[in-house]
Amino acid sequence: MDSDHPFDPLVDLDGMWTVEVAERYLPIPGLPLVKYECWDGKLFISPYEAARNSYGAIELASAFRAGAREAGYYVYGTVNLTMGALDRWIQPDLTVLDSPQHGTWVAAEHCVMVVEFVSPSSVRRDHVNKPAACLQQGIAWFMTVELDAARDLAVVELRRLVDGRYELVTRAVSGQRMQMVEPFAADFDPADLLAR
Repeated sequence: MDSDHPFDPLVDLDGMWTVEVAERYLPIPGLPLVKYECWDGKLFISPYEAARNSYGAIELASAFRAGAREAGYYVYGTVNLTMGALDRWIQPDLTVLDSPQHGTWVAAEHCVMVVEFVSPSSVRRDHVNKPAACLQQGIAWFMTVELDAARDLAVVELRRLVDGRYELVTRAVSGQRMQMVEPFAADFDPADLLAR
């Protein structure tokens, strides 16, 4: 690169991202904290979602912890979940894994359940793209959470992989009980995920 066109990893590596390239160039200096996800070498950068989702994720992890541990699972926050190729990874809001993981990258084969907190900027990714990616990897469970503090509304939906697609197993809104039996026991009111 010459001085008129200095190296810019976002431009110069477009379409060539892999976990190895990510380890070398991410995070991008000068950018605020963001999520980095990749599909077929294309890097997707998005800001961390609203504080309401961060609060909800911590509360949900707390509601999951005892049941997950009893079933032999581990609840993690955001991890770099590789999707069967070195140029594909997502960063779920919560990830339930079948064993302790300590590295930067976690293979999808260890994933029991992905949890996505849906926001206006992530509706398509969280309802279409990420479930499709998880289906391809055979991840058995997929949960979405939608929080609307202005309306004091929380919606949680749990889906299970059945015959190559995710089928709704249970759904609860604020004031109802979200009662899970699989992949582990949990019982909570979605309203508990709202910061009040």
